[in-house]
Formats: sequence, structure tokens, C-alpha cells
Amino acid sequence: MTPEFILGLGILVIGVIAAGFPNPKTYLNRFINLEISGFGLLLVMLSYNETLALLTFIAVTAISTFVLLRVLERREVN
Repeated sequence: MTPEFILGLGILVIGVIAAGFPNPKTYLNRFINLEISGFGLLLVMLSYNETLALLTFIAVTAISTFVLLRVLERREVN
């Protein structure tokens, strides 16, 4: 097991727990915690294949950021 894999799993677990049970229950706080767990997933994928990991992380982050920010905007308007 490589150091990237172990560190990535740790960050992934911490980010998922923080997103599931946020301290102030705001959408922005959950969004930040999801980005933390996404970074942990990137480190796990980096331990297998660097090119695939980076392309997947960039694509998923761009799409999820767009979708989550649209949800945040609609929640704040209503």
C-alpha cells in the first residue's frame, strides 16, 4: 500500500463523516466537506493511474461544483 492510498483513504473517510454530520448545517459547509472527500478520492486514484485519476477528478469536480452551486442558489432564493 502506497502512502497516497493510505492518506487518501483517511481524507476520504474524514470528508464523508464531515459531510454527513456537519457542525453548522449549511449547504456551503456540506459543499466544502464534499470537496475534501473528493480530494481524498483523487489521492486514492493517484495510487493506481495518474492520468486517469487527474482527468476523472477534473471532470467530476467541474460537474459537481456546477450542480451543487445551482442547488445552493435555488435554496437561497426560496
